[in-house]
Amino acid sequence: AFAVPSSSIRFIRGESTLKSFSHHQTIATGNTMSNHFCSTCGTLMYRVSSGLPDALLLRLGPVDDFRLAETKLKPVMEVYTETRVEWLRPAVGIEQFERVPGAEDL
Repeated sequence: AFAVPSSSIRFIRGESTLKSFSHHQTIATGNTMSNHFCSTCGTLMYRVSSGLPDALLLRLGPVDDFRLAETKLKPVMEVYTETRVEWLRPAVGIEQFERVPGAEDL
């Protein structure tokens, strides 16, 4: 998943079919995480954290224009590297953080 300012997101279709549920029990920070998913097929579209309320935590699959993955959606940092699965290599050419960076890290 990657964080994108909510002001940068435009829904082309399907927004009316989105449903959501929220929880905080399994979130390490204790923040509330709201999961927004398609009520027709069940696909998780994005998440919103109470700790980052102005950003959508997107999955790449629901994005219609895959060229965006090489341009506007290209990652600039990787977070939670301390819990990265062993078989997944670090992303090349971007900053690595064991946790979400605070202002002192940026």
